[in-house]
Amino acid sequence: MSAGGAFGGNRGVRPVPPEKGVFPLDHLHECDLEKKEYLACLKSTGFQSEKCRLFSKKYLECRMERNLMAKQDMSELGFTNADGVDAPNGKKDKLESPASD
Repeated sequence: MSAGGAFGGNRGVRPVPPEKGVFPLDHLHECDLEKKEYLACLKSTGFQSEKCRLFSKKYLECRMERNLMAKQDMSELGFTNADGVDAPNGKKDKLESPASD
């Protein structure tokens, strides 16, 4: 018997939708600059994505601004103020020390 495959296997298994749902592709190339900056960063760092968080954040913000993905708080996407990533207004987020009592 066959174990399944692309054309006839596992008919009883239901497909699982993506976690974030579907989103439109960037057919008009509105975020190409941000995408190219991110990919260039990945190449230059040996594909260590944690070193390219700034570019990743800029790309996601571009997609949200142009309605190519749902608008979300960046903290929901794994970015925090401690990342040292530029805030949307162009200034670095400041880390505040807890107030001493």
